[in-house]
Amino acid sequence: MNKTASLHVDALVAELGSTTTLVSAFHGLADAPRFLGQGMAPTTAHVGDVTLGLRAAVADLKAVLMVGELTWGRMYAASSAAGGLSMSVHGLVYEMTARAAHLAALGAGAVVRQVTAGKLGAHELDALRALKPNLMMLAGGTDYGDRDTAVYNARALAGLRLGIPTLYAGNTAASDEVASVFAAAGQPLRVIDNVYPSLDELNIEPARRAIQELFEEHIVSAPGMAHVRDLVDGAILPTPGAVMEAVRLLHPELGDLLAVDIGGATTDVHSAADMSEEVARIQDQPEPFFKRTVEGDLGTYVNADIVAGLVGHAQLDRELNLDSQQLLRDWPPIPRDDQQARLTARLMLAAGSQAIARHAGRLRRVHLPEGSRLYARGKDLSQAGCLLATGGALTRLPGREEVLRHLRDLNKTGMMLYPPPGHLRLLVDEMYLMAVLGVLSREHPEAALSLLKDSLREVADG
Repeated sequence: MNKTASLHVDALVAELGSTTTLVSAFHGLADAPRFLGQGMAPTTAHVGDVTLGLRAAVADLKAVLMVGELTWGRMYAASSAAGGLSMSVHGLVYEMTARAAHLAALGAGAVVRQVTAGKLGAHELDALRALKPNLMMLAGGTDYGDRDTAVYNARALAGLRLGIPTLYAGNTAASDEVASVFAAAGQPLRVIDNVYPSLDELNIEPARRAIQELFEEHIVSAPGMAHVRDLVDGAILPTPGAVMEAVRLLHPELGDLLAVDIGGATTDVHSAADMSEEVARIQDQPEPFFKRTVEGDLGTYVNADIVAGLVGHAQLDRELNLDSQQLLRDWPPIPRDDQQARLTARLMLAAGSQAIARHAGRLRRVHLPEGSRLYARGKDLSQAGCLLATGGALTRLPGREEVLRHLRDLNKTGMMLYPPPGHLRLLVDEMYLMAVLGVLSREHPEAALSLLKDSLREVADG
């Protein structure tokens, strides 16, 4: 295409990362959707205006497409810039309402900075005041059960007068009093359905939707994001929440599945799966159909030392015939030579294995006076048929396919609620589009699904 030519496309979707901004162009969304290309530039939230990097990424996209002028119908965005969506969640019992609120926040794409259970104490309130998250969620009590803790915590949170949007997702019988407490303090509150309305019942979907709506409303107040609406006129989702939207879109096509993203600082696992009848009979706590976990200690760059410690430096050195401690003293975000590439692949395997083990449930045998019994705890992925790889490491770095084969075969003992070795179909998000297409699916679900399927490449047995 001539560089002096102009081009109009249906949509641009930006992925505003903590370090890099990507902009992807799509056309033919009504009938024959096509991915045209991608531009990138450093993210500029740290200099006070994310649109500087966004405009630079659009300029790079014009160079990729070899056009002098580029116009578009709408621009959408997935964002983890400015720290992403930072949240605190507060419940009554940790394994019940606090856990339900935590699952809802993670499913929406939040970075959960604080989780508390029971009545908030002075130390927890001081920590929250210093943290100043983007959003707080207050839960507590099953419907028409305990209401005192939720009201007590409402007074404590509203009394901080942080001006932070708060969701109340607790005991319905306490909603009016909680709303009155926040109104009297002049603090913003939205009341939604209880995330844990009765024992062993999760109801996190209303909370997930409300969190994403509030993120869109208030993202413009995050540092460096004040001008984002100058360019982005469509949906803005937290990047992990956008990946979950893609998982939701793919589930009817692929069946039960999980998606793994191994990053430099964290490793995310998303899943869409129902438990088997056999596991349902012995499950000891409810699990959501759509689940996300984020492991803040597992990454191949920022947390490379932690992951190496999980494996053990002596083990790494024996396996790879290198000096892992020496290599990690000057560790780059992207490997520059063969030794770094081999060590990165091994760290990817360790991070991915640990993250999946924490996400998936396990069987456990308990010995009781009346005999031995088998219990299940955690997410049942035993019926999953696909393992999807997304993110930079699993779509770009050397050794990724062998890592995926190992991640497929983790359940060698049969005690994980995970498919047996060799069972999972391996798919790679080859064009690294899951997050941006998750955002696009809000208004163009059929086009987004078609483009997602185009991006998935099957990994053959090696």
